Amino acid sequence: MNDNKYSAKYALIYTTLVAVILLAPLVYYTIYMKNIYSIQNELSLKKKSLLVIQAMQEYDQADDYFEYPRFKTFDSGLYGENFQPIFTLIKKPIPYFKKGYYLNNEEAYLIVKLPKERYFGAHYLVLHNTISFAPVYEKVLLILTSIVILIFISSIFFLKTFAKPFQRLNKQLDTFIKDSMHEINTPLAIINVNIDLYNRKYEPNKYLRRMKAATKVLSNIYNDMDYLIKHERLYYEKQDINIKEFLEERIEYFSEVAAMKDIKINSNLENCGTLHLNDKQLQRLIDNNISNAIKYSYDNSTIEIRLYMRDGEPVLEFEDHGVGIEKVEKIFSRYYRENNNKGGFGIGLNIVKSIINEENIELQITSTPKKGSLFRYIFPSNLHKNL
Repeated sequence: MNDNKYSAKYALIYTTLVAVILLAPLVYYTIYMKNIYSIQNELSLKKKSLLVIQAMQEYDQADDYFEYPRFKTFDSGLYGENFQPIFTLIKKPIPYFKKGYYLNNEEAYLIVKLPKERYFGAHYLVLHNTISFAPVYEKVLLILTSIVILIFISSIFFLKTFAKPFQRLNKQLDTFIKDSMHEINTPLAIINVNIDLYNRKYEPNKYLRRMKAATKVLSNIYNDMDYLIKHERLYYEKQDINIKEFLEERIEYFSEVAAMKDIKINSNLENCGTLHLNDKQLQRLIDNNISNAIKYSYDNSTIEIRLYMRDGEPVLEFEDHGVGIEKVEKIFSRYYRENNNKGGFGIGLNIVKSIINEENIELQITSTPKKGSLFRYIFPSNLHKNL
């Protein structure tokens, strides 16, 4: 994950946490503002009720008729003792009558008790309007959005600022590892070439075989480290690979390593056509499985490697007779090792996991402690092609 994605990811997490924490005070703020809004509406209705009462008080009995006040923002009406309408502009039914101000959802009502026999025989003046809390919600949403944006931008800024020393250190470490990998690869190549030249000229001996096996183990570790460093920055071009021939080559490569523990690699490989994969990725998958099988097998045991077709899909199996696995769910975690005495860095199966996830290769594991393990890889049909 690059630095920008890392900063954005954790800034988003931090912003989400802060937003969740702020929800409670924002809820209380919303309730408070709605109450304020409702009180303001109540005061407005009371002012309007005074205008209606004032108009009725100014009515002269000598006039032919009384023109009831009408307003755009609210409706009103006069009601009798039993709340029967005498004259009303309120079209919606009033849910219930009680003196004072109350809200029914977004419908606001103010009921004012009138002196008896004074205002056209009415006992109650009712005022009604529809109150909208949309401005309150808009304001709260604006506040929340502003806070979230501010926190998100601030989080990215501070994460990048605080991360700069670690980024510099990480860059130096990457450079050191790359240089070290190059320096390791060169003498390994020289050793391998000289051993091969010696074996061509003289009779091979067990000491050179051990050296050759050791360099192959180091080469496998080197290849894992090299892939781990480069795989996020490089595009691995795919090609059609004859899986049987490829396996035979890798088995031959590790035969000397297995011989150091008197382990025999038995292979039963069917002709399964080709796989459309990158050769380096396929090599990492196969090499790490063979290397682990040798590493965790008992001396004088056997390793079984099988390749066959099942339901139109190639199946590749690696079976060893060794210490087995106690915590299968953890073996793909980077740097995890069940047995620290066996060496390695705990990155091989993590690399394998990333490759099979990328290519949708199914993995089935069967393992019994102190007896051995079976790794079964099922390649999807879209990667397979018959010869």
